[in-house]
Amino acid sequence: MTIRAIFWDNDGVLVDTEKLYFQSTREILRQIGIPFSEALFRQISLAEGRSSFELAAERGYSSEAIERLVEARNRRYTELLQAGVSIIDGVEETLAALKGRVTMGIVTSCRRGHFEAIHQGTGTLLSHFAFILAREDYGLSKPDPEPYRTALGKVGLPAEACLVVEDSPRGLKSAVAAGIRCVVIPNALTAGSDFSAAWRVLASCREIPELIGQANG
Repeated sequence: MTIRAIFWDNDGVLVDTEKLYFQSTREILRQIGIPFSEALFRQISLAEGRSSFELAAERGYSSEAIERLVEARNRRYTELLQAGVSIIDGVEETLAALKGRVTMGIVTSCRRGHFEAIHQGTGTLLSHFAFILAREDYGLSKPDPEPYRTALGKVGLPAEACLVVEDSPRGLKSAVAAGIRCVVIPNALTAGSDFSAAWRVLASCREIPELIGQANG
């Protein structure tokens, strides 16, 4: 079936922010004596979609204490975002090439406040998208299929007519569970993960317009 819509993840796909989220989480966990490596971040957050602060719960921290830690991390993450983020190489030209050919939306696990902080300095990037679904717009987050099922409802199209662009195992699982083909573009934090369920694994988003052309004949 012709691909008529593309749902893009945000962090790690459109903008280079995963490393900042990792940094802010590591800094806060370090304050309470919990070491937090990239390997743990990849496993807990990017693969399983769980909160890294479950590590604090395992140490006996109360839910109230963990809530304060999360708030501290969110403040630190916002500070890092406000210093500026980079648009991932090739994204702007790829979105321009796809505009008018397919409907595009963003489906992110990012809280809306963080999303807005991220895109304060990304210029006209968001003008390419018909809609944005942030964490507050659905109940269960990735790897649950609900975010992408919500996106399907937005565009009113069957799953076979859509494509997801992701960078992480949890995002891939979410797309596949929603019945949508998914292309994965690994980044430095997700390279080496199991992406065997992906429709395609790409080296760059620049490959997507040609892929769409081939799929649509």
